[in-house]
Amino acid sequence: MKRTIQTMAVAAALALGAGAPMFAGTGNPPAQDLPSQVLHQLVMIPYYSVFDDLNFSVDNGVVTLTGDVVNPVVRTDAEGSVKHIPGVTQVVNKINILPPSGMDNHIRAAEYRAIFGYSDMYRYAMGAIPSIHIIVDFGHVTLVGVVNTDADKNVANIRANSVPGVFSVTNNLRVAEKS
Repeated sequence: MKRTIQTMAVAAALALGAGAPMFAGTGNPPAQDLPSQVLHQLVMIPYYSVFDDLNFSVDNGVVTLTGDVVNPVVRTDAEGSVKHIPGVTQVVNKINILPPSGMDNHIRAAEYRAIFGYSDMYRYAMGAIPSIHIIVDFGHVTLVGVVNTDADKNVANIRANSVPGVFSVTNNLRVAEKS
């Protein structure tokens, strides 16, 4: 019994050691890995939703955050989670907080139902962070994200334009590159 526990402890220690990333020298991750670490931190923000859009750029350790968010906490959390990444020297937070509006909240819900309620589009709502984001600002809707085909991009645009009370729809969806 004692030998089994020792064996399990050694196996667990080896597994933990094998899972830890190894960086030669300074203990900091390579600079080319910085964008993937920033992306990981941003998608892990608890209140980041389908109604938010976060973007970033990295230039010599300076991370510039942009986009639009409904909840001010997402803006604060985005900056806080990124500034502690090894290799980040400065964070410039240009994230826009969308003004609170009952009309915009109604449009957000209606857009969500119109787009993701359509049988061919529900798959884009799957997962923790949907691949289509719906940004509503004073009745103006912007669709951002990635879809698989031009047809899906067009369907999302048509469905978004069908919602009453919307002043305009800007379709910034990108079609995924096929490899």
